[in-house]
Amino acid sequence: MALAMTDVAERAKRQLAEVTGFKPVAAIGSYRDAKGWHVSVDMLEMARLPDSTDLLGTYAVDLDEEGSMVKFEKKRSRLRGQPYEEAEE
Repeated sequence: MALAMTDVAERAKRQLAEVTGFKPVAAIGSYRDAKGWHVSVDMLEMARLPDSTDLLGTYAVDLDEEGSMVKFEKKRSRLRGQPYEEAEE
């Protein structure tokens, strides 16, 4: 049975939290190709006051067809109150 994108996003958040110890904030992107699922996840790395100064890390997570994490990589850090910046290729 094929996994739905919502299931894949939840699995990515849960497995990344188990590995990093950080709290997942949101899955911010996802796609599937011949190699499996690719999900971008924002994780709360450091809570601060006010919340707009929380430190968030954006991670790229790769999952196989069964939804098991096979790779993750931190892509960037930002303060919660800062807008996303376009990644330069």
